Amino acid sequence: MSEEDSSHGLAPGRVGAASIAFLGLAAAAPIVTLVTVVPAVLADGAGQLVPWAFGAVGLLLLTVCSGQAAMIRRFPSAGAAYSQVARGLGRPAGLAAAWFAIAGYHAIQFGLYALAGVAAAPLLSSFLGLTAPWWAVAAACWAIVAICGTMRVEVAAGVIGLLAVAQVAVLAGIGAANVLQPSGGEVTSGTILIADPAVLDRPALGLLLAVAVLTFAGFESTATCTEEGFQPRRSAGFGGYGAVLLITLLLGGFSWSMIVAAGPGRAAAVAAARGPETLFDLAAERLAPWAVTLGRFMLLTGVVVAILALHQAISRYLYALGRERVLPAVLGGIRPRTAAPRAASVTQSLIAGATLAGACAAGADPGPRTARWLIAGGALSILMLLLLVAVAALLHLNRVPGPEGFWGRFAAPVVSTVALASLCFLAFRDLPALLGLPPGYPLVKVIPGALLACVVLAVTHALLLRRLHPVGYAGIGLAGTPVVITPAAPEAPAAPHAEPTVPKIPRQRDPGAHRPERVEQN
Repeated sequence: MSEEDSSHGLAPGRVGAASIAFLGLAAAAPIVTLVTVVPAVLADGAGQLVPWAFGAVGLLLLTVCSGQAAMIRRFPSAGAAYSQVARGLGRPAGLAAAWFAIAGYHAIQFGLYALAGVAAAPLLSSFLGLTAPWWAVAAACWAIVAICGTMRVEVAAGVIGLLAVAQVAVLAGIGAANVLQPSGGEVTSGTILIADPAVLDRPALGLLLAVAVLTFAGFESTATCTEEGFQPRRSAGFGGYGAVLLITLLLGGFSWSMIVAAGPGRAAAVAAARGPETLFDLAAERLAPWAVTLGRFMLLTGVVVAILALHQAISRYLYALGRERVLPAVLGGIRPRTAAPRAASVTQSLIAGATLAGACAAGADPGPRTARWLIAGGALSILMLLLLVAVAALLHLNRVPGPEGFWGRFAAPVVSTVALASLCFLAFRDLPALLGLPPGYPLVKVIPGALLACVVLAVTHALLLRRLHPVGYAGIGLAGTPVVITPAAPEAPAAPHAEPTVPKIPRQRDPGAHRPERVEQN
């Protein structure tokens, strides 16, 4: 037996809902949001709106999880959104979802690599007295991720889960210190209640909601663990719910604790003066120096585990596309001993390594601004992906009725579709503010152009597959289920020199198209 064998699929029964939830939590990197995003929105005067915005977005994303969980129960596939959208909206849309996911996760991952040097700098200076270049820290993170990426999924999930739990525990401790030692000596209602309705300005509120939903990007990667869950049709769905709840409680609760610690009237000034150091400076006023150092270590750890969690998601998308021969079949290979998609994992590591090496060779010096641009662009791609999943769930669950009730089949997909479409509009409308750039800056046009390029690439890819490999095209979204070709009986004898027939590809809406495909020869 060869070391890489595509006949063996991902092993079921490896991870439970709790492990999958912590994978989603790690991919969303909440500590990065608390260090980089929350101080910025507090400095802009959002104040008490910040925890409410995280709570509102969390409720919305729970409705998104409802439709996603229903699709997972029907189609448990490592392809996640790719397979779900292909079933609901057709094969070209499914490929668009795959390219949105791959491009978005890569952009967020590269943004986190850019942040790794900034997160490591205080620790290296304090303990070793060193000043390491960004590429050295990024290379060390890359090596850790490349090694862990090929491990058994339960081992990788265990490492990620352990570090995610440690991250939550440290943040909970710092947040508790903020609340127990509030500014002014007491926690007032002004820290959570909005006293001045004038702050509810529609443009500012829309921008805040767009920022909030983008900070959750990564939770939906829980669906890529579907085939490896203890219950393949349920574990990933429950994991998605758990990830959203954990992220909502962490971001909403900790952002409120920062307002309590700074004071409701001084939160904007404190955040503007201290910037990304706000979390650590507030902690330093209340805790021992070792606790602040531990918080900085958790920031670096949060960056690394987020990169690793995104690596796992990208690898499974590449594996799913290779298994269905949409991309080279070698990507669908599985190492029998670990049942891990090693070929896809190594490919992803090579892509990331080549990109980092190219950036270093070009003399790039990425920092927080570059990280902000990359993460925002990647999160927009994931927001588009969530919208496609919501629409696909709405159409498929009602076109092919199943055991779902009215809420899961119709109400939740409708609510999530309308809300996500509105948030997409707000995000693109306020894109310059999200990126911190003037409206005419070239990058403001590059990100929408890149997303449009993903759509064009997907459509072109689909047309080429349909033309050159129609049987493979028919298998898109089937998670490797064999395509059965049933030649139709000819009505009349074929001509002696007749041209070879071309398989007819059934449409997604044809009766039985949601089952294993049958491609008829005319």
